[in-house]
Amino acid sequence: MCELFAMSSRVPSPVSYSLHEFASHGGKRFHNKDGWGIAFYQDRDGYLFKEPLPAANSALVRLVEREKIPARQVIAHVRLASVGEPRLENTHPFQRTKNGYTHYFAHNGGLSAYVQANDDPAIRDQMLGDTDSEYVFCDLLRRLRPAAENTGRLNLADRFDIFSSFSGEMANFGTANFLYCDGEALFVHAHERRHETPEDIVAPAPPGLHLWTPPPASQPFHWKVKGAQIIDIDPQTILIASVPLDDRDWKPLPKGTAIAIKDGKELFRTRTCD
Repeated sequence: MCELFAMSSRVPSPVSYSLHEFASHGGKRFHNKDGWGIAFYQDRDGYLFKEPLPAANSALVRLVEREKIPARQVIAHVRLASVGEPRLENTHPFQRTKNGYTHYFAHNGGLSAYVQANDDPAIRDQMLGDTDSEYVFCDLLRRLRPAAENTGRLNLADRFDIFSSFSGEMANFGTANFLYCDGEALFVHAHERRHETPEDIVAPAPPGLHLWTPPPASQPFHWKVKGAQIIDIDPQTILIASVPLDDRDWKPLPKGTAIAIKDGKELFRTRTCD
């Protein structure tokens, strides 16, 4: 069971994570097994830290936790490998540079059936590793490429339409919880996920992701949960997580929900599947 987390905020917020502790929100059996990664956006680029190793004894995790890097957008992923060996090139978030922006992508779920049905050598040539998640990321970037007569990149509304349509297509082949940042906006797709019970890990079921935002009239405050904290979190902030991280009013996202978020504000939302 991979664990996902994302933040989008109006102002750069100092963020601290202990990935080993964070992963325990989703269950203790398999958390922290096959690697971790976190990306902090600053303008068009970002800081990316990741390892194909457990976070519990990682010096790099301690550095990330200690530095409290300010960012408007953050994506974090703790991996339980299902496709691809625990290697650096198979560790999320995946990173590419397109149209003058760094793009990051993280996935929870399995889409091997899509790769097998649509295996494209041109996409394979863009990959560093051998996961279905990286294949899907490269395919998404290919679809977001503007027409040959255009320069720059598509506008945000068009990019969201492509992302949401793509996510709905992926949901036909497997489990498709996506976090995607393109330097301007955070794109989210909630599908379903495997959940841990006292007896076992059960088959995928919704919700795949949850959303929380501070009350509109609140003042900046220190948000802190097990494994994560944001100093002076701005009221115009949206957090996304695989499971609720505390007893605040986290909203489960219905299956097949795609959202575009910019500067802590939801801009677009649609349903991609039932």
